[in-house]
Amino acid sequence: MKRLASAALAFAANPTPIDPSGWPERFPAKDHCSRCGLCETTFVKNVNDACAFLGPGMGRMDDLEVKVHGRGRKLNDMAWSDAPANDGDSTGLADEGRFGVLHRPVMLAKGIEKDAQWTGVVTGIAVSMLESNMVDAVVCIAGGDDWSEPEPILARSVGDVLRGRGVKPALAPSLRVLDEIKADKSIRRLLFCGVGCAVQAFRSIEDELGLDEAYVLGTNCADNSPTPKAARNFLNQGVGVDEGEVKGYEFMQDFRVHVKTKDGYEKKPYFCLPGEIAQEAIATSCLACFDYTN
Repeated sequence: MKRLASAALAFAANPTPIDPSGWPERFPAKDHCSRCGLCETTFVKNVNDACAFLGPGMGRMDDLEVKVHGRGRKLNDMAWSDAPANDGDSTGLADEGRFGVLHRPVMLAKGIEKDAQWTGVVTGIAVSMLESNMVDAVVCIAGGDDWSEPEPILARSVGDVLRGRGVKPALAPSLRVLDEIKADKSIRRLLFCGVGCAVQAFRSIEDELGLDEAYVLGTNCADNSPTPKAARNFLNQGVGVDEGEVKGYEFMQDFRVHVKTKDGYEKKPYFCLPGEIAQEAIATSCLACFDYTN
C-alpha cells in the first residue's frame, strides 16, 4: 500500500503524458475516449475530474456553469422574450436565453470569411478577438497535410487563425497545447475554440494555466470519425464521392450529409447511406455524447 501511495504521489508531482500512438487502449476512457488532447499533456493528472466520458462525465456541466459564470442558467426562463417575469425564478430578460454568451466578439466579427466552409462565423469571431487585442492567442484546429488531418495550433496571427478554417471531420486533440500555454508567460488572455468534450476538460483545468482571461468559442459537432482515414472512407464508400475533390462535409439538420466540393455542394440523405458504414465512420465517443459545456 505504501508503494502504491508513493507511486501516486510521484505521478501527481511529475505526470507523464500518454503517447498518442497508444490511443485508445492506453487512454483512461478506452474506446469512449474522444481524444481531446488532455491526456497527451501533463494535465493527464486531472483526467478523472475533467473527462467528459469518465465518472459523472457531462453531468458536471451544472457545476461548471456556476464555476465559470457565477451562477447556473435559469431553466424555467429559456424563452427569448422581453416579457415581464411571471414568477420569482424568472428574470424576464431576453439574455437569459443566451446565457453565457458574450455579445462583443459576435458584433466584432466582420462579415463572411472568404473561402469559408459554410459562413465563416467562427473564424470571423476568432480573428476579430485577436485583431481587437481582446486575446493574445487562439487555440484552434488547423488542417495538416490535407483538409481531413486535424492539427491543434496556438494561433498568434490572423494567418494562423485562417489555417483553422473549415470543419475537421475526425477527432481532434485540441488540448494538446495546454503545456505550451502554461509555459508561455506572454499569453495572459486566451480564446479556446473547441467541441464540447474538449471544452468541458478545458473549463475544468483552466485555473491551472495562470491566465488572466479565458474565453471559449464552443462549436457544435456531430458524429466525428475516429481517424482521418475513416472520414475519407466514409466519403468514398458511404457518400460515394471522391475524397480528393472534397473540401469538407457536415451532417445537417435536413437529415442529409452536405459535402462541399471544388464545384459546389453534394447532398445525400442519411437514410440512403449504407448501414454498415456507420460502424467504422463514427467514433464511439460521439455515439455516447449527449450534451456539451459552453
